[in-house]
Amino acid sequence: MSRFFQRAAFVVAIVSACYSHIATAQVTSDQNVFRVTLLGTGAPDPSPERFSACTLIEAGAHKILIDAGRGATIRLSQLHIPLGSIEVVFLTHYHSDHTIGIPDLWLTGWLPPPFGHRKSPFHVIGPTGAVELMSNLERAYAADIKIRMADQKLTREGLDPKVEEFTKDGLVYDSDGLRVTAFEVNHGDEVKPAFGYRIDYAGHSAVISGDTRFNENVIKYGTGTDLLVHEVFAVKPELMKNKAIQTIAAHHVTPQEAGTVFSRAHPKLAAFTHLSVIGTPTIPSVTPDEIVAQTRETYNGPLVVGEDLMAFELEADGVVVHRRGQR
Repeated sequence: MSRFFQRAAFVVAIVSACYSHIATAQVTSDQNVFRVTLLGTGAPDPSPERFSACTLIEAGAHKILIDAGRGATIRLSQLHIPLGSIEVVFLTHYHSDHTIGIPDLWLTGWLPPPFGHRKSPFHVIGPTGAVELMSNLERAYAADIKIRMADQKLTREGLDPKVEEFTKDGLVYDSDGLRVTAFEVNHGDEVKPAFGYRIDYAGHSAVISGDTRFNENVIKYGTGTDLLVHEVFAVKPELMKNKAIQTIAAHHVTPQEAGTVFSRAHPKLAAFTHLSVIGTPTIPSVTPDEIVAQTRETYNGPLVVGEDLMAFELEADGVVVHRRGQR
């Protein structure tokens, strides 16, 4: 295990010791489970430890993704989840680190082996831009599609996209008890549209903030949820002198700002994902321990720093945290 994951595991252990409703156990196979798994907790930087943005929601028989960044298919494979079993992919916005895994999920999930085997349309729901994205991907991969249909005799079953767009806050998906609500966030003046999602199932709820500055909508939709998963940006003070870093910082929240969101929303458990923790050869990245310490300046409730493949099971008694490799 790397030093990074050792530090992250230490943070989770400390939190678990302090809050009795956060426990560690083997993942249940209960068909009524409501589980949130962080498949990618990183940012655009190409890290083997933190793939880019992707969150898996398992609610009963439903399996959906929020975003599909780099490595989404690899993480699903590690969990032994066929790519073709993903019911819907919900997009928060159109930065590449949130969408670059879509062609892999779409086309590899179409293939006939057990890792793919999609038999229904590739369903994508997102703000304005989803139709253009999928249309352009079809053009970009037209040669691959043509070759596979001719050579492997594949049909368009499981290939054709089904794309839905929305423009404002509201319910965007309602199926067999699973309800997904989109809400607008603020990822910067030029990064529009940008949305977060609230997922409700079996009396429990989780919010995924998407990429955002400090935003009242996250508090509104995250208030009283079982789990509030929020992005975060944190660097050493020396790096904030760099104009490029300042530009990135202006699109995200600091740990202190996220702590204010958590304090006002009062989730049963707060968790960080999409860690923008830029470092250089001479100035190291901020550590999970440092992120926790900074968040504690404004928030003293249950908190974990997410890592890839960390899972949260939403249960009647609280939120159970499963560390990497326990599935």
